[in-house]
Order: sequence, then structure tokens, then C-alpha cells
Amino acid sequence: MNRLLSQLPPRLRHLLLGWGSVGCAYTLGSLRSGPAWVLPELASDRLLAFDPSAIWLYLSFFLLVPAAFWLTPPQRLRWLQHAMQLSALLAGLVFLLWPTTLVYPPALSAPSHGVLQLLLQFDTPGNCLPSLHGALTWLALSALWDGRRPWRNTLLLLWALAIMLAVVQLRRHLTLDLGAGLLLGLFSGWLAARPVLHSFFRYRCA
Repeated sequence: MNRLLSQLPPRLRHLLLGWGSVGCAYTLGSLRSGPAWVLPELASDRLLAFDPSAIWLYLSFFLLVPAAFWLTPPQRLRWLQHAMQLSALLAGLVFLLWPTTLVYPPALSAPSHGVLQLLLQFDTPGNCLPSLHGALTWLALSALWDGRRPWRNTLLLLWALAIMLAVVQLRRHLTLDLGAGLLLGLFSGWLAARPVLHSFFRYRCA
């Protein structure tokens, strides 16, 4: 496996190792059987009514993450990979030890609802908190941030905010677990930048 990965282009390799670890986290969440704790809907959630049409902004998340790996400066690639791996590891442990879910809205008759139903076939209902959508959106935004390009930063920030609002509007997450996901992204990004983590990852990959 290591030999195969080493033959891939560096950006693709970092993408597979970083974002691919999120699939492992969701797998951990699916291993736990039994009831999950139902997250409460807060007043902040009720400000955004459920709307299946938010699926299109929600799906743009799957463009933002690859864009982060493809466009971030080369010196940030390893940090981005490690930060996503840490987010996946920490979230996966929470999914396994303390599964959470929410009260999902009933089905509606809308053109975009079919796409939502297709998405739900690949979703795991016991892995709400912390939101990996929140964590990875923050990390992608951080990787793409460039102080020399304020207009691009503004567009990226608006895109990231739109994704996070869509996540709540689509009721895949609530503001409680979205906030926890943002904190997870902040912590994982900070931890991935520590020199001791660099040494750890070099040792593990040697």
C-alpha cells in the first residue's frame, strides 16, 4: 500500500490519506449498536427552516475539500492531511463511545428531495456530534486562506459559511454539533502544527 501511495502525485496522495481517514471515522460510528442520544434543537436551529433545496450548497462541500488539497501552497499539504486525520480520529472515538443523532424532518415532495434521499443511503445516523462537515470546512478554509488575496478570502469565507448554514438547513446537523465540529477543526489544526506531531507522523510513516 505504501509503495502504491508513493507512486501517486503528492497532492492526490495527501488528499487520499487526509480526507480518506474520514471514511474510517464514519465506519467507527457505525460499529456501535444501541440507542443514540438525541441532540436538542436550539433557538438558533429554528432560525433556519428545513429546506431540501439546501442540498446543492451542502454538496459543494465535496468540491471545497479537494480544492483545498489542489490549491493550497505545497508547504501546507502535510499540515492539512494531518489535521484531517486527527479530526477523523477524535471524531471517530466520540462516534464510537457516545453516538448522537437528531430528529430528522419528514419526507417532502420537492425536486431536490430525491437527491437528499440518495444522500441518506450513505449516511450514518449516529455520528452527529462533532460535525466533521464543520471541522473539514474550517480546515479547508484555513488551508486556502491567503493574506495577499483579500477578495478570494472573502469569497472562500462566504462559501464556507454557506456550506455550514446549508448543513443546518438540511438538518444533517444542528448548531450544537456544528459548533463542536468547528472546535474540533480548530484543535486538530493547532495540534497538527505542533513539532511533536511532525515527529510522530514521520515515525509512523517511516
